[in-house]
Amino acid sequence: MIRALLERIRQCHRTVVYPAGPPVLPERLRGRPVVTPGACPEGCVECVAACPVGAITRPDGRVHVDLGRCLFCGDCAAACPHGALRFTRDHRLAARTRDDLRTVGGEGPLARALEGRMLSLFGRSLKLRQVCAGGCNACEADTNVLTTVVFDLSRFGIKFVASPRHADGLLVTGPVTGNMALALKKTYDALPDPRLVIAVGACAISGGPYAGHAEARDGADAVVPVDLYIPGCPPHPITILDGLLRLLDRLPAERL
Repeated sequence: MIRALLERIRQCHRTVVYPAGPPVLPERLRGRPVVTPGACPEGCVECVAACPVGAITRPDGRVHVDLGRCLFCGDCAAACPHGALRFTRDHRLAARTRDDLRTVGGEGPLARALEGRMLSLFGRSLKLRQVCAGGCNACEADTNVLTTVVFDLSRFGIKFVASPRHADGLLVTGPVTGNMALALKKTYDALPDPRLVIAVGACAISGGPYAGHAEARDGADAVVPVDLYIPGCPPHPITILDGLLRLLDRLPAERL
């Protein structure tokens, strides 16, 4: 016991300060991609050609970035001969609708909070059943780490539960393979009303690198309605936490 207490004193407080203060993020983090206005000459499509999943287009001369498809691999920024496209360290990526992830120059609206009865029900207590719908386990790992002492998800009243019958919503990862589509639908049907669905990662939003494959449903919203989209491949734990807190209207004003 004495040794345990001494070790606890040595380690000090391990829980991140966020959201009370700015998050501490790794230098190599690739956050929201942005395009510098006027820096990309007309007709240049180097970034479009470099993207492995078609997340970048130039239909009207402007650079459109689909954050829901983006793998944050950095190939587009590396291919840009003008340095117009770059990845920032902005971790705020979550959105309430799929269309909000389709941005011009990378700028788009952040996730809005639930309203009315939904917010009153889930604002202080949200129980989620996680469904891995064919993922590679990267998004699952970054979701699981939220339950550790470092992020301490339960301090916000958010917990993962074993049964959908005990849950308020689903947190879905993976592209929803053919073998998981029915399982996802049955799990959703087992949730009591009202219910939420949160899609985490490029695969759960758009199919990711598996989009268009015969055995992929190209995202959770092909099977169930989605209330919150959290992009990334995988999204950083702080990005996931930021999305959840925005949904529940739990961020301090200065973090909005």
